[in-house]
Amino acid sequence: MPWFQNRDKAGEGAMQVLALSVARPVEIEYGSRKISTGFYKSAVEGPRMVRETNIDGDQQADLTVHGGPHKAVYAFPAEHYEFYQNQLGQSGYAFGHFGENLTTEGMLETEVRIGDRYQIGEALLEVSQPRSPCFKFGIRMGVREAIKTCLASARTGFYFRVISEGSVEAGDAIELAHRDNGAPSVTAVHNLYYHEKLNEESLVQAVGCQALAPGFKDEFIERLKILQAK
Repeated sequence: MPWFQNRDKAGEGAMQVLALSVARPVEIEYGSRKISTGFYKSAVEGPRMVRETNIDGDQQADLTVHGGPHKAVYAFPAEHYEFYQNQLGQSGYAFGHFGENLTTEGMLETEVRIGDRYQIGEALLEVSQPRSPCFKFGIRMGVREAIKTCLASARTGFYFRVISEGSVEAGDAIELAHRDNGAPSVTAVHNLYYHEKLNEESLVQAVGCQALAPGFKDEFIERLKILQAK
C-alpha cells in the first residue's frame, strides 16, 4: 500500500518534515546531448545544516536559474504525490521525486503565504516564491504532460530563503513563526504569473509584498506599469 494511503490520522493537521533529500549534480541523456542536473534527490537520515544558499550535501547544476538566496530550500507537499501519480498514470514515487529538499505534510500552496516564516528544526525559513517547472521537470517525470499538469494545477511546491541557519532533519515539526495576512498565497502568485496575468488588484498586492522574490516582483511591476499607462 502506498505510504500516502497508510498515514496515521492521529497527526492530521500538524505540519512536519516527512523527508529531507539532497543530491549532487549528475549527467543525464537529453536527446543527442548530455545535461547536468541536481534534480535526482534522495532522502537522507539524520540532521543536515541548512545554509544561506543550500543544504549540506545538496548542489544545483545551473546557478543561473536554480539556487541562490531566494531558492535556498525547495519544499514540496507530500499530499500532491498521489495527485501526480493518478494524473500521469505512474506509481512508486520515492521521497525527493519532485526534486524537493523538504517533503512536507500539512502545508499546501493555497494556505501558505509569501513571507510566511517557519521554524523547522534549528532553522528559520521564509517563503519566497512558487516553483516554476523547467524542462528538467518533464525529463524527471518521464512525460511531457507533467509540466502542463504542474502549471494547470498550481501544485508546484515553494521555495524558502534562509533567515537563520541551522540543522533540519526528517520528522522535525514545522511551526509558523510569522505571517502577513495581507500577502498573497503561493497559489495566488502562481496563478497571477501564468493564468491571470493582467489582474490589476492581484498585481498591486504582489508588488507590495516585500518578501516576494525579485524574479516574480520585477515581472509584476512591469505588467502593472503597462496597465496603469493605459
